[in-house]
Amino acid sequence: MSWLERTELLVKKEGIEKLHNANILIVGLGGVGSFAAEFIARAGVGKMTIVDGDAFDETNKNRQLPALNSTVGKSKTTVIAERLKDINPDIKLTVLEEFLSPDRAFELVSNEYDYVMDCIDSITPKINLIVAAKRKKVKLISSMGAGGKLDASKVVVKDISKTKNCKMARALKKRLKDRKVNKGITAVYSEEVQIPESLALTNGTNFKKSYYGTISYMPAAFGLQASSFVINKILTKK
Repeated sequence: MSWLERTELLVKKEGIEKLHNANILIVGLGGVGSFAAEFIARAGVGKMTIVDGDAFDETNKNRQLPALNSTVGKSKTTVIAERLKDINPDIKLTVLEEFLSPDRAFELVSNEYDYVMDCIDSITPKINLIVAAKRKKVKLISSMGAGGKLDASKVVVKDISKTKNCKMARALKKRLKDRKVNKGITAVYSEEVQIPESLALTNGTNFKKSYYGTISYMPAAFGLQASSFVINKILTKK
């Protein structure tokens, strides 16, 4: 009995073959990316590259799938790679423990990937990845900000030009326009207005100037929508 028996009932043998032959690049393995990587693996995708240079810390436990007392301090790529291999020992997995520089983003993105999943939570490397994918004509879905929001029913997939009530999307649109790549970018975002009282300022003590509070299920909802979009695109590909 195959572990993908239930999946095959739904997508048939042809769908299983399409998923097995697919190759996905996931950059960023935090709240959104950790769930996305697992959803993609459990769907039966045969080849995946995961990229992140970070390690788990105590504050990740409220929203990141593999963040546990036992994994605090451990490399995200290492922990997630072990988990994905435990789900599907036959998956062809490339593990890159690094943060993407502009040059590296352009080097890494290539047409060998059916989809690039941008799950980065910082603006500059996000832009580097989006620009690389657009200029190399590689399909990409980009996750916007899950912080400061509570209503998972408001998470949708639309072109970035149609996003609203998302400060990350607003900042990205402005900077992408300067790079002349602000159209035709698929985005996962929430239409809910961010809760202003949930904003924390770091006063320069963190690599981020500020960040919003996040509830357990919102990053998972973003990872879910991104994975659903990518898997359905693979299944309907001619």
